[in-house]
Amino acid sequence: MNLFAHFSDLIKAELAVLVQEGVLAVDTDFSRVAVEPPRDVSHGDISTNAAMVLAKAARMKPRDLAQMLAGRLERQADIASVEVAGPGFINIRLSNAFWHKILQIIVKEKRDFGRSNLGRGVRVNVEYVSANPTGPMHVGHCRGAVFGDALANLLEFAGFDVCREYYINDAGAQVDVLARSAYLRYREALGEEIGEVPAGLYPGDYLKPVGVLLKEKFGAALRDKEEAEWLPPVRIIAIDAMMAMIREDLAALNVRHDVFFSERSLISGGNDEIAALIEQLRANDLVYEGRLEPPKGRLPEDWEDREQTLFRATRFGDDTDRPLLKSDGGYTYFASDIAYHADKYARGFARMIDVWGADHGGYVKRMQSAVKAVTNGEGELDVKLCQLVRLLRGGVPVKMSKRSGEFVTLRDVVQEVGRDPVRFMMLYRKNDAPLDFDFAKVTEQSRDNPVFYVQYAHARICSVLHKARDELGADMPCDAALEAAAFAKLADGSELALIKRMAQWPRLVEQAAMHHEPHRIAFFLYDLASDFHGLWNRGKESPDLRFIRADDIKLTVARLAMIGSAASILAAGLDVLGVEAVEEMR
Repeated sequence: MNLFAHFSDLIKAELAVLVQEGVLAVDTDFSRVAVEPPRDVSHGDISTNAAMVLAKAARMKPRDLAQMLAGRLERQADIASVEVAGPGFINIRLSNAFWHKILQIIVKEKRDFGRSNLGRGVRVNVEYVSANPTGPMHVGHCRGAVFGDALANLLEFAGFDVCREYYINDAGAQVDVLARSAYLRYREALGEEIGEVPAGLYPGDYLKPVGVLLKEKFGAALRDKEEAEWLPPVRIIAIDAMMAMIREDLAALNVRHDVFFSERSLISGGNDEIAALIEQLRANDLVYEGRLEPPKGRLPEDWEDREQTLFRATRFGDDTDRPLLKSDGGYTYFASDIAYHADKYARGFARMIDVWGADHGGYVKRMQSAVKAVTNGEGELDVKLCQLVRLLRGGVPVKMSKRSGEFVTLRDVVQEVGRDPVRFMMLYRKNDAPLDFDFAKVTEQSRDNPVFYVQYAHARICSVLHKARDELGADMPCDAALEAAAFAKLADGSELALIKRMAQWPRLVEQAAMHHEPHRIAFFLYDLASDFHGLWNRGKESPDLRFIRADDIKLTVARLAMIGSAASILAAGLDVLGVEAVEEMR
């Protein structure tokens, strides 16, 4: 139950009565009426701008309309008080009985509380990671992998039908470089002294097993062949080996995909989807032959002053038209990407989300313009950029360099600190903000380590529930007893604060899903854990606030229901983030 949506409906019902009474016109637009948490919690539980946005239509002063609406709202059983503030905002305090009703709903729904039908089964394609298959995943890929996976989880929890996709860039020049690098290791496996790896090839030791694999498959048969003969089979085997390594890396991080889409499939099997798409765009006057003006400032290295095949990207909001063919007749990356997104749309995905590194920021407009073009404006592409991760160890930067082969792999990080700290901390900043990941900090057992703090809250609650069974009997607490608890006994301010925090979970889920921001889940879980730990500490200081009270079984059951509900929400939120809700800390 989204309590803000509930009271939005209630307020709009009262506004509808004002329409019937002639205070508001029949065609009054309620779409700008918002019902939200007040900025200052001391002002109440919910706030609405209804009088502010409707006063002009009612030909009344905002405060006068607010007073009229407030008088009607005060009659509602779940509302304890209504206050008109400032120029006409309405602040509402809800009754304790209402919060107890919310708690009862959470107790019944458990981890499904907050699950939403916002998406109504709409299909969404989330593409993430899509690292070039040229080596193991390094920590630079880690943030996008976790972000994309958690976003997919979040959208599913909010009612969308999600496809998780990985785009294999297996048709560009980089995979030919991979094949040549693997061939060098093949010669090494045959006993040849290869010396220092030449510049321009991948030097990492991770290609040595590929060389051995090639030796086992072909023996010495490839050694004396021309490159044109050995390159295709070596490329296939090297790509397959790299993708197997990447899948293992992702599995270590608990990241999964439903589809691995090959770029090469767009042009293989005698079916060139890219050429067909270019001709389709040309028929729609979206492709032409022309020259581009040189970009302002320093010219890029790949700038070519020549007549080119260009896509009319400027028709769709881009800064300039974009080339589709290179000077050698090959397709640009942009041409391949247009065809790939057209393929997504053909598979039934009008909604697409791509997760890219921050260095691709300049590519966003052109891809969004392309999606508009190939879907006749029906497709929607949201690109989420993930900023860089700076690795630290006790505050000292950890160096990494993919080109040198001496880089910190994703697997290195997971093996050192564990999957859960990696995933949680990658989500504890907004995706477009830089992130510092300190190996020392993420293993610290303190409030300053968010993943520990949240998992500890869940484990503490599990410990209390186990203790209750030991002290009060195996049937305590059972579901039936918890659902029938005397919730009215929960009257302390810190108890109500915990319930109020839990009640915000459904709205938080929907807001995070609508804005494609899973970091909001991590922030909420930390706040919920903080409320629980605060209540725990108060119980240590005041015996009256302890969760288990042998002298008051009814109060005990109500408190167990309350903290059990907090555990359910913590577990549901951690599941969205892909982090384990542990029952005991080790």
